[in-house]
Amino acid sequence: MNTPAATAPEVWLRGPLPDVPALLQPVGHALLQAREELENVLRNFPDALLWERPAGVASVGFHLQHLTGVLDRLLTYARAEQLSPAQLAYLGAEGKPEQTTASTAELLQAFSQQVERALQQLRTTDPATLTETRGVGRAQLPSTALGLLVHAAEHTMRHLGQLLVTARVLQASPRQ
Repeated sequence: MNTPAATAPEVWLRGPLPDVPALLQPVGHALLQAREELENVLRNFPDALLWERPAGVASVGFHLQHLTGVLDRLLTYARAEQLSPAQLAYLGAEGKPEQTTASTAELLQAFSQQVERALQQLRTTDPATLTETRGVGRAQLPSTALGLLVHAAEHTMRHLGQLLVTARVLQASPRQ
């Protein structure tokens, strides 16, 4: 059933994702739901508001960069890999408008592509590895492959909610 996202049930109610292990379905559903909501809410979001911080909260631009970057980093740790210099550089540039010229559309596209990479990783994750220990960060704090993947979904949804509120406030505020 190809129903527009505005009238379709939420992603988790549309059935299983092809080739994604059963235990990882909620992760895939959450990431796809986040992508749909971002695309719907930010479709016409003005680039001029991308870095605005009403009441000092994080900007829409920061959230878009962070959504992409943190998802990439958590998936890296879930694969039992360390961050690359490029990933560390991206982390250092998150939320710094002076270090990017990306538009809202470009940041949305980057997140969409990261979701596709995440879905591919979910498809190729062996469920037998989900309880294996994984180290997080330079300190190698303990987690598991499943813990990292679930946190990737949870963290994505947390920032999605913050972004949606910030975008709504910015679009409702009169510009002087």
